[in-house]
Amino acid sequence: MIADIFVRIGYAAISLFILTNYGLLLIGSMARISAKVQGRVGQPVWQPYIDIIKSIAKRNSIGHGVMFYLGPVFRLAGGIGTYMFIPAVFGSVLFRNFSDSGDLLLVMYFIFFGQLGMALGASEGGHPYSALGVSRGLAQMTAFEVPFALSVIAVVIQYGTLDITAIVAAQQGGFLNWTLFTNPLAVLAAMIAFLGMSGHNPFSVVLAPQEIPIGPPTEYHSNLLGMLQTNRAVFNGAKLVLYMNLFFGGATNIVIMVIKTFLIYFINIFVGQAFPRFRTDQSIRFFLGVPTVVGIISVIIAVL
Repeated sequence: MIADIFVRIGYAAISLFILTNYGLLLIGSMARISAKVQGRVGQPVWQPYIDIIKSIAKRNSIGHGVMFYLGPVFRLAGGIGTYMFIPAVFGSVLFRNFSDSGDLLLVMYFIFFGQLGMALGASEGGHPYSALGVSRGLAQMTAFEVPFALSVIAVVIQYGTLDITAIVAAQQGGFLNWTLFTNPLAVLAAMIAFLGMSGHNPFSVVLAPQEIPIGPPTEYHSNLLGMLQTNRAVFNGAKLVLYMNLFFGGATNIVIMVIKTFLIYFINIFVGQAFPRFRTDQSIRFFLGVPTVVGIISVIIAVL
């Protein structure tokens, strides 16, 4: 029994290592694609690795309290916890993680945990705009979680379970069994929420590019910034795998997983290059408008 537990932990560690590297390469690739769209050369695909190494190599000489240090820890724990209870590849022993020990509700709690932990850490920082950044982030998070939660409720009602593995199993047998085709409105609401969850344009109200410097790189540096950069890869990868499982039939091998998650993430880049950034109030009104109505209709469809 104890040996089996250590084997599961080892498999989960390997799975997390692969996801982290995939997430870093995905971030570098999308940045490169965005640069090409804008007519720039862009950074190399491996630039996220360089950034993390440079951050970890520096020493931290500034602190603002215990929560300032725990913020990145909570953020990374949220990303890892989210992924650990999601089956990355359906039917795989290596990539099943601990999906049989937690359900969709637990995964959603971990998503919130990382975001709220980061807000607590930033609120104890010394930057004068930290409170502004926290208020922006929490306000938008509350807004986009409404259509996302409605789409998840629709999926749970449709398949009659909170078990992510069971939801993936119900979508096997052909692409017409995917939630994308059985309840497209739930997928539409979830994908719009995913744009805000990922923080790309037009919903990049937290980092606010070309505006005031309020993002984590302003307050955090050295190994703390390195943890945030690592979590960015882990959290992005975990969310992509979650969306793939809930709405796009999951994956039966790692090649399909890479293709599906790449295409899901590419939607962010496509929309971000086509639309300018919303103001915070515009973003909140948007998420509580049409996407929320679409999510409500998707729940009604699932009930009927």
